[in-house]
Amino acid sequence: MITGVGPVCGLGLGIGDVWRGLLERESALGPVRAFDASTMDSTIAAEVPEFKMRDFVPKSYRKQTKVMARDIEIAVAAAHLAGLDAGLSTHGYDADAEPSYDPTRVGCHIGAGLIAAELDELTLALNESRKPDGSFDIHHWGAEGMRNLTPLWLLKYLPNMLACHVTIIHDVQGPSNTITCAEASGGLSFGESLRVIQRGAADLCFCGGAESKVNPMTFYRQVLTGRLTKRNNTPADAVRPFDQDADGTAVGEGGGILTLEAAETYEQRGGTGGYARVLGFGASQSVNRETRSLEPTADGRGPMLAIQAALREARIDADQIDAVFPFGCGHPAYDQAEAAALRAVLGERLDHVPVYSAKPLIGNCSAGASAIDLCLAAHILKTQTLPPHANRDMPLPGLGASDPEKLDHVLVFTTGFGGQNTAVVLGKA
Repeated sequence: MITGVGPVCGLGLGIGDVWRGLLERESALGPVRAFDASTMDSTIAAEVPEFKMRDFVPKSYRKQTKVMARDIEIAVAAAHLAGLDAGLSTHGYDADAEPSYDPTRVGCHIGAGLIAAELDELTLALNESRKPDGSFDIHHWGAEGMRNLTPLWLLKYLPNMLACHVTIIHDVQGPSNTITCAEASGGLSFGESLRVIQRGAADLCFCGGAESKVNPMTFYRQVLTGRLTKRNNTPADAVRPFDQDADGTAVGEGGGILTLEAAETYEQRGGTGGYARVLGFGASQSVNRETRSLEPTADGRGPMLAIQAALREARIDADQIDAVFPFGCGHPAYDQAEAAALRAVLGERLDHVPVYSAKPLIGNCSAGASAIDLCLAAHILKTQTLPPHANRDMPLPGLGASDPEKLDHVLVFTTGFGGQNTAVVLGKA
């Protein structure tokens, strides 16, 4: 069962703020605030509103926030929100309270990106490694310059530190892992938690992903890929998933953590309802030799295989899928491949099944993208409500449906940059 969700993105912190923004089609995209991106081809992003880390960690842990990169902060806040949403008791909320689960029966799997260092920290150290003429000396940097970095510098930027801090704060002592596979990271981490619970190694897992590419280095790398939209003057209309006028995606900052629990132990601890049942999971790899797998093949075979695997485990037919949450980033090559995959799986029913994407409002949150989608899909099943489409004025063939006949089963799948694909089938709780 998905029992708690903690999305964090440009629309806000927690399912309440995010859901409200989706229903009102409120776009979080705008000019980059974190640094000056005005000279780049793409100058917009969806940034997480400012928040205080002290509100999401125990008082005894506040000193540790000094070694939290932005990605870590987002993951820790999202985990805090997910646990509260699930009604969990952990030492992260009250050190003296009896935890809901034996800590050895709790796991944590969080997808992450390759965290870029803050330039101010690097610059202060690099500035000490100069030749007499003032130019940079790489040999001095290697021998002595790096000593000007804080001794704890590396602990701030290791991808596994997202899960590390969450496990320490909430006293998680069961299986833990970190997956770094671009946009598929959150979905793969969700699948890892599912398998850990299925094999009896844990009763509860924190899972999902988080990432921030609103950093000069990582942002510029995204610009160089050519995947970003150039509609800088109209941010709210810039990202257009499954629209014939789509020209690219936009950087988003954020992530989502979910609490996944075995149904039996969830009921034993007094849980009722929950968000959704997890029925099936699948994963695959897209292979496109022409682009070295930087884009999926036009026939969508990679995501199709992941979807079919998830449906097999769920033991339901494609005809029972009532709504779909794809990656839907607004990049034409990815949108068209995902459309082909859906057509192959759903056939003519695709014309009547809503295919929803939140990317026009929150951007592509990279390692957190699929985790946020899972949070939203679970909430859709709980509320039996689907937000309206945004920026789909001229939909690709078969991708204009918006009103589901019912909401019993939702498919969530991700086609990550790099070729990894994940798919999850959720059922109404």
